[in-house]
Amino acid sequence: MESPLLLDSLAVIALVLLLAVTGGVGYLTLAGWRDRRREDQEKRETRRTSPAKKSREEKEKRDEARRTTAPKKKR
Repeated sequence: MESPLLLDSLAVIALVLLLAVTGGVGYLTLAGWRDRRREDQEKRETRRTSPAKKSREEKEKRDEARRTTAPKKKR
């Protein structure tokens, strides 16, 4: 028959492994949450300070003006 010491040892090992896995999942969840929060914050700051959107709009206006005023090529 199996000794109570062996069963108790297996139960303790199972509990330790369960706690380790749970802690790992919790850590990864927290790390992912922090990363998403940081990325969202960087995106908001980039939108506030970046002239890229304005530049893109100006470029689109210039391109549209060129298309409408450019002479058509003869074939």
